[in-house]
Amino acid sequence: MTTAGLLQRAGFAVKVYEQAPAFSRIGAGIHLSANVMLVMRRLGIETALSDIGLHPDAFVSRQWDSGEILFELPFDPASEVRYGAAYINVHRGDLHAVLESALAPGTVAFGRKLAALDDTGTTIGLAFEDGHRADADLVIGADGVNSKVRESLYAPEKPRYTGHIAHRAVFPTELLNGRAIRACTKWWGPGNHILVYYMTQAREEVYLVTSAPQAQWNETASFVPCDRDEFIATFDGYHAELRQVVAAAPEVTKWPVFDREPVDRWCGRRIAMLGDACHPLRPYMAAGAAMAIEDAAVLARCISEFGGDDAAESFAWYEANRMPRVEKVQRISLANTWLRTPVNPDWLFRYDACAVPLLPPGSLGHQDQA
Repeated sequence: MTTAGLLQRAGFAVKVYEQAPAFSRIGAGIHLSANVMLVMRRLGIETALSDIGLHPDAFVSRQWDSGEILFELPFDPASEVRYGAAYINVHRGDLHAVLESALAPGTVAFGRKLAALDDTGTTIGLAFEDGHRADADLVIGADGVNSKVRESLYAPEKPRYTGHIAHRAVFPTELLNGRAIRACTKWWGPGNHILVYYMTQAREEVYLVTSAPQAQWNETASFVPCDRDEFIATFDGYHAELRQVVAAAPEVTKWPVFDREPVDRWCGRRIAMLGDACHPLRPYMAAGAAMAIEDAAVLARCISEFGGDDAAESFAWYEANRMPRVEKVQRISLANTWLRTPVNPDWLFRYDACAVPLLPPGSLGHQDQA
């Protein structure tokens, strides 16, 4: 939707095909750092998101057993000036709703699950599972780790299970029974971690997301219910504050963490991919959505500046300007060290995908830009 909104503002006719029957307030929390909010500003929805989302006073890293604060990155008026925008937590459903409001009415076609693409030479034919067909000059696949669009560029291959799962839970704050918690805290444990935060300014709901080892994932569903006792046992020995928060979750789900080997091209002749479709990230830097939204902004700029008629040039500029930065984020996400100890996040948060100078393919400056 970010790509669509920016391309519409540049005068392009855009249609978004979404397999879900409708957007609903399901899913989980998401971090929108300053680099994301700068793109939202171009879409005219920064204020709407800021009014909904929670503005944490800091990102706090704590030691799993002692509760010692390992690092605290403040988010205050001074940091907002420094980074150029705020850092907020929101519910994914709220983000979807606000993003859709930035598009022309009728842009999103729901219930359209892609079955196949056909390059006719002059257009790309899209066939959907419900029998609907459409044609487009360009196709942009933002369809996640199980991307169907990707299969038009690479041989079909299942994503790689990483040996880790993520527990997720959302529950009313009142279940904490008065236990005060910080707005956004990551507890770092031996081989696992858990992130706890509020998702809205009302602070009526608490969101938990974890990473924990699990040797195999044999389920076909995207997620499964998790036994509460199993979930609570995962955090045996953790600090009493965290244990109380974990025990308050009435229902928990378990999600596999997948990724893929990096690839050396994200685009074909008239087809481009962005986000997890081409570079799925392990969720240990809370930057997967940010990278997808940055991709969207840079791709829209390249199509606008170099012309949709010459997709090869547009796509070459897009890959050249995005791959080095995404590769850096992939490395840090894989290491799972982000914000555990003091670090300067300027290179991540101050990046404005709508304004950063675009460097030509083959330029030696790309690594510096990342």
